Amino acid sequence: MNRKQRKWRNRIVIAIALFFATMMLEKAGALASLFGASAAYAAFALYFAIFLLAGHDVLRKAWANIRRGDPFDEAFLMTVATIGAFATIFFPETEPQSAEGCAVMLFYQVGELFQSYAVGKSRKSISSMMDIAPDYANIERDGELVEVDPDEVQVGDVIVVKPGERVPIDGTVTQGSSQLDTAALTGESIPRHVEVGADVISGCINMTGILHIQTTKPFGESTVSRILELVENASEKKAKTENFITRFARVYTPIVTFAAIFLAIIPPILGMGPWTDWVLRGLTFLVVSCPCALVISVPLSFFGGIGGASKIGVLVKGSNYLELLSKVDTVVFDKTGTLTSGSFNVVAVHPEAGVDPDYVLSNAAYAEAFSDHPIAVSIKQAYSGTIDQERIKDVKEESGHGVQATVDEHVVLVGNDKLMAEHGSAWHECDLVGTILHVSVDGDYAGHIVIADVVKEDAAETIASLHEIGVKKCVMLTGDRRDVAEAVGSEIGIDEIRAQLLPGDKVNAVEHLLAFEKGDGKLAFVGDGINDAPVLMRADVGIAMGAMGSDAAIEAADVVLMDDKPSKIARAMRIARKTMRIVWQNIIFAIGIKIAILALAALGIANMWLAVFGDVGVAMIAILNAMRAMRVDS
Repeated sequence: MNRKQRKWRNRIVIAIALFFATMMLEKAGALASLFGASAAYAAFALYFAIFLLAGHDVLRKAWANIRRGDPFDEAFLMTVATIGAFATIFFPETEPQSAEGCAVMLFYQVGELFQSYAVGKSRKSISSMMDIAPDYANIERDGELVEVDPDEVQVGDVIVVKPGERVPIDGTVTQGSSQLDTAALTGESIPRHVEVGADVISGCINMTGILHIQTTKPFGESTVSRILELVENASEKKAKTENFITRFARVYTPIVTFAAIFLAIIPPILGMGPWTDWVLRGLTFLVVSCPCALVISVPLSFFGGIGGASKIGVLVKGSNYLELLSKVDTVVFDKTGTLTSGSFNVVAVHPEAGVDPDYVLSNAAYAEAFSDHPIAVSIKQAYSGTIDQERIKDVKEESGHGVQATVDEHVVLVGNDKLMAEHGSAWHECDLVGTILHVSVDGDYAGHIVIADVVKEDAAETIASLHEIGVKKCVMLTGDRRDVAEAVGSEIGIDEIRAQLLPGDKVNAVEHLLAFEKGDGKLAFVGDGINDAPVLMRADVGIAMGAMGSDAAIEAADVVLMDDKPSKIARAMRIARKTMRIVWQNIIFAIGIKIAILALAALGIANMWLAVFGDVGVAMIAILNAMRAMRVDS
């Protein structure tokens, strides 16, 4: 609780103590003994002083809104209702409602204070992510470590991270080894070991040894900056339900205000009873009608759900995406780097008769020398020689097919069967399951290389969990060969496989699947590569794998997994569905209770005390329910 909240709390506590002291004096007859016939006016003065102590800020807010031309809000309703209750002192034929007027303001303020605390707690669950923001970076100058602003560090500079400090900027370890605590980013409690050559992301805590890290990105583009930007923007993107409640409150408040005026004026004009009776009913109607339970609990539920997801290392970019995530019934996965680790290894080299295996591998390594694709990297790692880049020229990548390059004046083709067919080169199938790269030199088929990817440990668990929570179809899209895709699909239990797709084909496949979505059902696409960005944007919900994911994929996605565990998707969907259940529980509960008490107030059965429960009590119950969205299973 901050200083402002503590001052507010102390003021309300003092006001409540004075209220009950005054009430005891009044009930014990002390005021009647001291003031005789003027006891009611003495009680009025005491309660009104307490009312001003507790609610002067509400009165100021109501007046400011009236002057601005936008009067219809909770402060206005409370002000009119409570001042109206105090005004009954000037009608001798009715019992004064000074205590009730004071109580309404007191309990309204208690509800507001509780709401402020709840919102603060919910924000804290998200803003704990803000703790990953580094205050400084250490740079070595003249043999000494100097603390500088992270924005001042240039790409390529070497920073020093001591034990207990956060890694301020993404980079590569050049000296030292250590354990990194990644819990704030990924939700994982197990530290990650890093050593020379390892890539590290900003926001992690260095636990043991001193690390020298060469930065690979400016601070503004590093992981920590992107995360903070996502978190800060999350509250701006509201769900349809949340927007509906906001619009509902704007229309509802003036309607109930005029309904209360109608209730207070028309019946006595028609001779249906005394003015004081109907005015009191109108005031009670105003107190009950205050829409705070809806206006606060619904956004708070969404905020709690986003905060709960952040605890498990899932960033949801807004409550609108949380709502969409709760309706997903089809999940489409890219294969490489999503369901598989993306760490390819050369498992076999099959040369043609009379061809040296090293000749096949060396030509492939030279042709792929300038590519950072995981398959290309695996070939270069498998090649034991040193690549002389001056021997390579005219490199041309053919999207989804492979690469063509001139090596020592020889035209080398490395790619799939489509590449071979396009260039009229002979090729033949391989019995091994894996990614097959055919190699031809000057049109002569030299052989092929078999590369295998490893299925992620939790891939099968992911598909099983999604089916368990009601997802109807899990689809895998890949540019790989069908036999490779089917081997992975059968291992993890995928429902449908579409293989040998170009990047554009993936968009078409998603479009086709979207056409079969019925009712409120939504489609989510999960990917990690830069070529997944168009599909991520086309899907109802785009989910990017954060740790290995490209900047383009993370930018295009609506939900970001901060580690590479696809099993987090089902957990995030459970959180989204729980959040939506809580939202609708609060809407139905609040509206139901309000309608019942409004009807009782109009009939003169409900008094001011029941009105207080109908407003503050319902709001506090709804807020307590909303706070459940923050709790997630470990």
